[in-house]
Amino acid sequence: MVEQPQPLDLVFHALGDPTRRGMLHRLATREHTVGELAEPYAMSLASVSKHIKTLERAGLVTRRVRGRIHYCRLNPRPLEKADGWLRAYERLWDLRLARLEELLRHPDDPSNP
Repeated sequence: MVEQPQPLDLVFHALGDPTRRGMLHRLATREHTVGELAEPYAMSLASVSKHIKTLERAGLVTRRVRGRIHYCRLNPRPLEKADGWLRAYERLWDLRLARLEELLRHPDDPSNP
């Protein structure tokens, strides 16, 4: 049996590519056509479309079609879930760094193991 990727896995996979991150960055300002998203990249529309499909599978982009023109829009909800997952590690590192700072400020304190 093949396991289906979890939503968070799909988000991190989508974010793992600089082209897709660039597309998301552009979509953060407004809706773009596929052609507009392709402009900064030296790649075929087929390749751009594959990147957009990866973003769609992760739920990061929605697409609407009007005639022959495809419009893409950012959906930030999956980013919120990824941010929540990452924040747990941020808190862990904040605690560790605060402890290190305390040890460095008071190296001779016997209560510092």
